[in-house]
Amino acid sequence: MIYTVTFNPSLDYIMRMDHFEAGAINRVSYEHVLAGGKGINVSIVLHNLGHESTALGFVAGFTGDEIERQLDDFPVKHDFVRLKEGFSRINVKAKADNETEINGQGPDISEAAQQELFAKLDCLGAGDTLVLAGSIPKTLPDDIYERIMERLDGRGIRIVVDAEKKLLLNVLKYHPFLIKPNNHELGDMFGVKLTTDEEIVTYAKKLQEKGAQNVLISMAGDGAILLTADGKHYKSPAPKGHLVNSVGAGDSMVAGFLTGCIEHDDNLEEAFYLGVATGSASAFSENLATRPEVEGLLKTIR
Repeated sequence: MIYTVTFNPSLDYIMRMDHFEAGAINRVSYEHVLAGGKGINVSIVLHNLGHESTALGFVAGFTGDEIERQLDDFPVKHDFVRLKEGFSRINVKAKADNETEINGQGPDISEAAQQELFAKLDCLGAGDTLVLAGSIPKTLPDDIYERIMERLDGRGIRIVVDAEKKLLLNVLKYHPFLIKPNNHELGDMFGVKLTTDEEIVTYAKKLQEKGAQNVLISMAGDGAILLTADGKHYKSPAPKGHLVNSVGAGDSMVAGFLTGCIEHDDNLEEAFYLGVATGSASAFSENLATRPEVEGLLKTIR
């Protein structure tokens, strides 16, 4: 079973305008409300690709109700910790001349609620996969990723981590199965600007030296690079297409990679290409990637 954790789920209010002017009334030409959060996105795309997962995390209030309702409609299995106060955040994604995001802060998460999540994670065992993705709300301790991975260490659970600089670097000692920084995040971890594939590979290897098994680096329009635990590395161009919505593209890459692992008996090269195609399929669509979209793009890079 695959489990995803989203500590701070959201309702993403996506809107489009021909032009945005600060301080003025702006008219929206398109709007859509989607359940969001990196782990939730992974679970939705896994469902779209034909694989079951369970979405974990915290939800609250009327927005939490809507997040659960949308997942039920797919259907995507979920087992959230329900908070008694507050409401799950609303994130505004405004797309006009430029793309602007305004992200809510989310509800307070008590120590008792954290322990309830830990109890659910304690049910995982050998052969399961856990995806830890996204930022940490201010009411959770900064070391929550570390606490979870220490708790599960030695159980034979594959853990995927897609998180910001400090969160990611601090968990490498637990040897995550896969990490997915982008090229800018990778450079930022070491205080350098990476301009060539060779530099990206060099610094990705440093993450392996710190404990990561497989490192998947997304590079937007320049494609992606994968370094595997057995010393191989692969490069793929980005499929050709028109960027419609960048939200969830990286999460979709993770879902595609895991799908490839399932369907190709852990052939990481095949998983890599499926991940690249899936990430691009989401970027080229108003919604998250579907199987036909992914297969169409996969043909162009294989």
